[in-house]
Amino acid sequence: MTPTRLAVDIGGTFTDFALEVGDQRYSRKVLTTPTAPEQGVLAGVGLIMQDAGLAPSDLGLIIHGTTLATNAIIERKGAKTALLATRGFRDAIEMAYEHRFEQYDIFMDKPPPLVPRNLRLEVPERIDANGRVVEPLDEAALAGLVPILRAEGVTSVALGYLHSYANPAHEIRSRDILTALAPDLAITMSSEVCPEMREYERWSTACANAYVQPVMDRYLKLLEEALRARGFRCPIYLITSAGGLTTVEIARRFPIRLVESGPAGGAILAAHIANERRHDHIVSFDMGGTTAKICLIDHGEPHFERSFEVARQYRFLKGSGIPIRIPVIEMVEIGAGGGSIASVDAMQRVQVGPASAGSEPGPACYGRGGANGTVTDANLLLGRLQADRFAGGKMQLDTNASAAALQASVGRALSLDAATAALGVIEVVEENMANAARVHAVERGRELANRVMIAFGGAAPIHAARLAEKLDIATVIVPAGAGVGSAFGFLLAPIAYEVVRTRHVRLDDGFDPAPLNALRSEMRKEAEDVVRLGAPTAELVEGWSASMRYRGQGHELTVTIPASDFTASSVAELERLFLADYEQQFGRRIPDLDVEILGWSLRLATVSPPILPCPPMPSGTAAEPAAHVDVVAPQTGKTESIALHNRRDLVPGAIVAGPALIVEDETTTMVTHRYTARIDALGSIVMTRT
Repeated sequence: MTPTRLAVDIGGTFTDFALEVGDQRYSRKVLTTPTAPEQGVLAGVGLIMQDAGLAPSDLGLIIHGTTLATNAIIERKGAKTALLATRGFRDAIEMAYEHRFEQYDIFMDKPPPLVPRNLRLEVPERIDANGRVVEPLDEAALAGLVPILRAEGVTSVALGYLHSYANPAHEIRSRDILTALAPDLAITMSSEVCPEMREYERWSTACANAYVQPVMDRYLKLLEEALRARGFRCPIYLITSAGGLTTVEIARRFPIRLVESGPAGGAILAAHIANERRHDHIVSFDMGGTTAKICLIDHGEPHFERSFEVARQYRFLKGSGIPIRIPVIEMVEIGAGGGSIASVDAMQRVQVGPASAGSEPGPACYGRGGANGTVTDANLLLGRLQADRFAGGKMQLDTNASAAALQASVGRALSLDAATAALGVIEVVEENMANAARVHAVERGRELANRVMIAFGGAAPIHAARLAEKLDIATVIVPAGAGVGSAFGFLLAPIAYEVVRTRHVRLDDGFDPAPLNALRSEMRKEAEDVVRLGAPTAELVEGWSASMRYRGQGHELTVTIPASDFTASSVAELERLFLADYEQQFGRRIPDLDVEILGWSLRLATVSPPILPCPPMPSGTAAEPAAHVDVVAPQTGKTESIALHNRRDLVPGAIVAGPALIVEDETTTMVTHRYTARIDALGSIVMTRT
């Protein structure tokens, strides 16, 4: 019997809860409490357990995802951190790639490093790229740095030595010395958090982990103690950026692996829905209170990457953020959510985001002191949100406050009334999201037009149909429980862990399978030691990928390869897989150029239960609306009366012709003129272009 499971997803505005009790599902949303996030979690847990009539002892598992690590980096609210680097290389973390990501902006702002220069300290030592010691570690010099760390109030240290991925001996010895001399210091080794070549990305990841580790360690400790005090004795797992579950112990050591945990849950949900309906090509659209996330899913699997950026200075520009090199589900994320703040720039253009009103004070219509007009305020003024039906009627929205805020933020500068300003805000945010989706698809050599969109999150269903129109997408699915979709995705995640190694191999130069098979075995053991902490006897499945490129190129493609032992004949298969991926992304192959592999990645996960196919769409009839409401049409800007339906009243087969609103406690779905919605056998809204 499947244990009763609870998922918790802390977002920038709301904290979402999803509870699964046998075949029954419950959901809740509460406002995030950013100064003490565990308080919002505990309040929501109490409410949803009360809804289900459960006691703490009835719960079998808690799965948790959080944006706390991301927010600590973005808001620069992490621990005071030092970087100990190989002598002569302390500035590599600030020199970065030595290129301009915005070539023509003479006022370009580079992202400041998490560790200032006065806290980047040099250690005499040197190891070469083959792992040989060139200069021994100066242990006395290292010990002499401890008084400096004390004087500066440092609480966390990142160790970043040159080529430590090839031989971590100096970092390990340094950790032991520091632990003996200053046992209260949190220590991150770059060779442990990111054992890969390229010191800038490795040290950036180590610094980020060190920066957030004390914050996350304190939060997870407080949350665990508070839950135990309330009688919860079940295991707690954290969801990682790669969509797997890990233990609290691992999360406290490597919190950087949690930075994209919420969005990862959404991608898992979208992949599950795609497999249920046998859709091969999906674009998932997740829009909450602070950000919007867009992810491409092909053949039932999201795409995985080895790196991404946080805290970008420029919205769409790669290189303008802090690089983090960890396993992550590939997606594009922009500052476009319900709480995104609208303004007018110096060129009289409407701008939306990336700044967000969050939950404190929140959008103006929340009545919590917010003075800035937001996307939620615009949706309320246009009639897409109903003031008396928001959050199931538990939260009354203030339309007058929205009008005043949008007039002050946008209308006054452009001589527009509040309603017209709201229409402009919505058009800008929807075009921003459409443009982000187009750029993301083009960069990966993929099309959007023939995909099915799956929309979830508190704000996504309101905008999904219009976004689909802009992207020429014919079908949109809004699953049951869409308002807390990422939390429901957590309940589908396997217990998993990923291990990476750098090992250079040329496919044309005496390929030797023996050392690679030994490497794979070593990586498998490391991953299994972690996975078995949460799944002692479960069946496991192994995924294997390689970072490959043409010889002489500067960057690699991540290529999925068979999870089996290598033989002498593996060369042809590896080359074939690389060439297929290269041609998919760049539209060509380069003849007579050798292929090489620089990195290897192994992902070990528990086997997910088989996914049952969705039954055929039931026959049905047009649904009777619960009411009619006035909504401003996005195409014309004119007010029209449209049908409003309560989602709980719509049975499988019910047909809702656009334009219409479908309202539920956690979200509202807008069906535009060009779409007709039907409720499928699993209770999802399926909008089809007519």
